[in-house]
Amino acid sequence: MGRTLAEKILRAHVAEGEFKQGNEVGIRIDQTLTQDATGTMACLQFEAMRVPRVKTELSVSYVDHNTLQTGFENADDHVYLQSVASKHGILFSRPGNGICHQVHLERFAVPGKTLLGSDSHTPTAGGMGSIAIGAGGLDVAVAMAGGLFYLKVPKIVGVKLSGKLPAWVSAKDVVLELLRRVGVKGGVGKIFEYFGEGVKTLSVPERATVTNMGAETGATNSIFPSDENTKDFLKREGREKDWVELNADVDAQYDEVVEIDLSSLEPLVAQPHSPGSVVALKQLAGKKVDQVLVGSCTNSSFKDLMIVAKILKGRKVHARVSFGVAPGSRQVLEELARNGALADLVNAGARIFESACGPCIGMGQAPTTDAVSLRTFNRNFEGRSGTKSAQVFLVSPEVAAVAALKGEISDPRELGEFPEVKLPTHFILDDSMILPPAKEGVEVEVVRGPNIKAIPDFPEQADEVKGRVLIKVGDDVTTDHIMPAGAKILPLRSNLPAISEHVFTQVDASFAKRAKEQGGGFVVGGENYGQGSSREHAALAPKFLGVKGIIAKSFARIHKANLVNFGILPLVFADKKDYESIAQGDELEITGVRNAISSRSPSLAIFNKTKNNSFKVVLELGSREAEMLLAGGLFNCLKNKK
Repeated sequence: MGRTLAEKILRAHVAEGEFKQGNEVGIRIDQTLTQDATGTMACLQFEAMRVPRVKTELSVSYVDHNTLQTGFENADDHVYLQSVASKHGILFSRPGNGICHQVHLERFAVPGKTLLGSDSHTPTAGGMGSIAIGAGGLDVAVAMAGGLFYLKVPKIVGVKLSGKLPAWVSAKDVVLELLRRVGVKGGVGKIFEYFGEGVKTLSVPERATVTNMGAETGATNSIFPSDENTKDFLKREGREKDWVELNADVDAQYDEVVEIDLSSLEPLVAQPHSPGSVVALKQLAGKKVDQVLVGSCTNSSFKDLMIVAKILKGRKVHARVSFGVAPGSRQVLEELARNGALADLVNAGARIFESACGPCIGMGQAPTTDAVSLRTFNRNFEGRSGTKSAQVFLVSPEVAAVAALKGEISDPRELGEFPEVKLPTHFILDDSMILPPAKEGVEVEVVRGPNIKAIPDFPEQADEVKGRVLIKVGDDVTTDHIMPAGAKILPLRSNLPAISEHVFTQVDASFAKRAKEQGGGFVVGGENYGQGSSREHAALAPKFLGVKGIIAKSFARIHKANLVNFGILPLVFADKKDYESIAQGDELEITGVRNAISSRSPSLAIFNKTKNNSFKVVLELGSREAEMLLAGGLFNCLKNKK
């Protein structure tokens, strides 16, 4: 039986364990990326490991999230990151050089390589034929230090593409169609691998849009083959030497197959407040729009912005609409500036933002109260925009541009002939804002501003765990709910005591105060707890506040790994009906925890002292995870082995 492409690459990188579905394996990581929102903590963790230089083939530190410098904190963190990169052999992409995923695709992603990133949208590089996986910062720091990355061998779902996208329908609609079918947890424990004749009709940037937003399904990653289109893109980037042809075997067997006829697709929209709430655009036609934003790591490529510029050329943005554009990289911005498209955007009334994540991460451009905001982004969680009452819709660049003109959601197919975009024969190549590290052996002083706080020590796992239910939440609680982003909170990512004050503020502003007063306790959640961003602060900050366990119906992959990394018990209801019997404030007790972890007994009884009853939970752990939990987290585990 033939092998899938994902299986081929993973098997070639397995260094520990048997490659069998459901088994945990340790894989070698070729490349890593970090960004400033998660990278500060990752660098603090890497420093604490006392490894002189990174041991990967390539590690890049990007500054793209916290670029709004309203105080000293972000600027201090940038200097810290630059000095750490220089000292430890890491390339440093300066603020303004672009969004990590767009820049990495342009300048560093290589077919067949493994990439681990401290950002959930790291799978963007799957559009290049890489196995690119998002993870918590501590996992990335371990990989930088030469350690393996562990994961359960996922199912591989083949997504068979046929046909060709019609005019005015884009790659964004492909991934929205997938989300419409599988939802925001339909990809958990899976890799989506694209194959079929339709693949040939999509360029690398279009493929990257699909693999980027595939993260919203909960998938481990998504991947396209490396073919002539990949070679063409790399040639335009001056990196043809990095190309290698990679495909699944013709007789490859997938665990599941999803078929999408590209020619049958129509413009789609994800409604508030979930990327999985997808409907046909025609159902929303005529809805008034207050804000339109184009950009993010999903849709900020040269082609995306050129289409928008061509649609807007000679026209004016509707008077009611606040319209903004954020190019994904400095390369894209310079191309637009040189070919006149930037002038067309400005003339139409666009506000041009720097090449960074910006409003996608809540860093500026919050909409007005109760606004309808159309965005080409990948997430529309409640409050993520900076305005809790705003209604955020996710759309393609084509839909966004037409809505900006008309002031309402409109079918772009009504605009007439679709504008053609020709890619430059060679993109502008200028890596001067990617700084090389100091030569090995050269002394470099790491600069630490007052916002940089040391990682605290956490105790090993107790055998008896007691505490009250500090909060009870529902299904699909995101890491944005647990640890919000935005201009107020993101600058505190390197300051654990300060950022911990903001845990669950989107849901209950009194949570941190209550957690400290009660000496910590438990969080109760529903299905898919911790979906969304890879931010490990959503585990680390609750740990700092004394959270001992999360009891949920199910967990998102990255967040569960982060909980284990920081010694928080990830407990799953054995009977989901027991969720209904628990209330905030209930006092819970668990005994024999260490023995259950050591024996890897999956079942534990929790006594609800308030209700005078017990219920069962399951603690699903591999031997490595059990060792980490007993030690009080991965960091303690690593120290114990020295």
